Amino acid sequence: MKKAAIRLILTFIFFTAVCVLAKVAFMAVHWTLLGIDGVGDMCAVIGHGLSMDMSVAGYLTAIPALLIIAMLCTDRQWPRLAMRVYMAVAAVLLSMIFILDTVLYGYWGSKLDTTPIFYFTSSPAAAMASAAWWESALLFAAVALVAIAIYLLYTVTTGRIAVPATRRSRDIALLAIFTALLFIPIRGSVTVSTMNPSRAYFSQRRSLNHAALNPAFNLLYSATHSNGYGRRYRFMPSEDAAALFAEMKGLSAPGDTAATDSKQSHKDIRKTLLRTDRPEIVLVILESFSSYLMPSLGGDSVAVGLDSIARNGLLFSNIYASGNRTDRALPAILSAIPSQPGESVLKYPEKIEHLPSLAATLAREGYESAYFYGGDANFTNMQAYLMNMGFGHTVSDRDFAISEKASKWGAPDHLVFARAADYLLGTDSGANNNGAVTSDPAAHTTAQPRFTVIQTSSSHEPFDVPYHNARFEAGTPLNAFAYTDSCTTAFVNTLCRSDRWDNMLVVLVPDHYGCWPKNLPDMPARYRIPLIMTGGAIALSGIDSTLGSQTDITATILSAMKLPADEFPFSADLLNRPASLPVYMAAPGDVSIVTPDGSLTWNCDADAIEAGTGTAPSISTVRAYLQSLFEYLSTL
Repeated sequence: MKKAAIRLILTFIFFTAVCVLAKVAFMAVHWTLLGIDGVGDMCAVIGHGLSMDMSVAGYLTAIPALLIIAMLCTDRQWPRLAMRVYMAVAAVLLSMIFILDTVLYGYWGSKLDTTPIFYFTSSPAAAMASAAWWESALLFAAVALVAIAIYLLYTVTTGRIAVPATRRSRDIALLAIFTALLFIPIRGSVTVSTMNPSRAYFSQRRSLNHAALNPAFNLLYSATHSNGYGRRYRFMPSEDAAALFAEMKGLSAPGDTAATDSKQSHKDIRKTLLRTDRPEIVLVILESFSSYLMPSLGGDSVAVGLDSIARNGLLFSNIYASGNRTDRALPAILSAIPSQPGESVLKYPEKIEHLPSLAATLAREGYESAYFYGGDANFTNMQAYLMNMGFGHTVSDRDFAISEKASKWGAPDHLVFARAADYLLGTDSGANNNGAVTSDPAAHTTAQPRFTVIQTSSSHEPFDVPYHNARFEAGTPLNAFAYTDSCTTAFVNTLCRSDRWDNMLVVLVPDHYGCWPKNLPDMPARYRIPLIMTGGAIALSGIDSTLGSQTDITATILSAMKLPADEFPFSADLLNRPASLPVYMAAPGDVSIVTPDGSLTWNCDADAIEAGTGTAPSISTVRAYLQSLFEYLSTL
């Protein structure tokens, strides 16, 4: 009995120690990014995250505890063999979690959740496209080495304690009690409060809180709290949330679509965006661009082509992305659905089918819609989303020759833009029954207006583009951004030279902030993006500093076309946006609200305020917005 109890206790201590060591390694790798200030910060991170590490250790020790009880009951080898198999599997899983969390945090700035699993299951090739082959090989090697190290460390320490079969009822009962006691660290306490991410939150510096979070627990928490739009984020009675949200929108009551005089924007509502009510609409979604790439917005001299386009069109200079990944951006841009702090709504086909759609709204006005993308359209359920949104013509990597798919993400941007230009200017007819573009110019003689979306992909890791700008080193993010900028500029110039230009509205917007500049600590700062509108159909020019979001693109376009936008409750016309309506954005576990007077970033899982600037909005504003979003999604 004594050896059995010692082995059980040491197994729990072993798993706890592995979690702590992984935390130390995480801090060592991201020392600068996390802003670790000496041993004091390290000890604080370890101390405040220890209860969560013990919770994970409790989960992992439960099965070994049962196997140790089995060892007491029988001399047969199966419990010992099962223990070795279990420890090998546990070592591999822990290694994968720790390595992925460490690697992805450098790119995403958030802890591991179920998002990478969603990406990988929807398209393994696309999920791995961000990494060069040697990086993928190094990743697998690191996982293997760490897994072997964990397994061997257990084998030469705790695993060496042999448990003899006593078959005594008292010994078995006592060990069963020891096993039951694992419930305490698993639950985190004996009170009504159970283990949750807030246990690791102790600092006003969100990076230290992230370091304290156990990635295995965060992944498990994400998996078990991923859906349930009808249950999550309920902070107040529904009618109170609806009233607060209506007040934000400048409405006198929930459901009222007439803005009150006191809530009107400073804008002159008689301003007209378009010269025509039915323009040809071209929307370009730029992978990973941000305001920091444009000189006119105070950024680096990288996207000089976009700067030139903006100078001749209308530049909205105070716009924010809604989320941190493309699968969050597409619903924000094309359906005016704000990003969620959990998993993307694209993960749930039953929700996709009922999302509002700019393409479908335009289809009712006689528009045909086409979507051009050089990558795998199955990635993150994109194909299902596009089909449900009403895009009759889709072009993706399968529609390009093998020789054209030189990038790991598929066809590079210049080929995608060329295909879109052919379609728009009449040299291609759109799509065949399989969604592939055909090349019959005579087939494209219709006067039917079109809504065309081009999504770029080359300005994404690993930045292998067929281009080298002398100002930037080849293979670097800035060179890739310069490449996509040159492709976009050439595409717009091609349209400008055509006889269709006078009736065109061209909208250019990034999907989310990418990797430049590196390590922006403030969430609103990371989410700042440009929004550019140009084309012969545009009646306005200059720089507009209205505070806005990607979700406002839909209402802005529809309002300019004199069409209602009632289907899109989270979208507002940028030319008449209520000053009381904040801009909302989300990352895994975090939401941020920005108003003209200040901002507030709040971790909704830990219920902790992470940052605030200026006259920060109230926490009730953040909660009412988030609750309204989830109540809306629950009805779809």
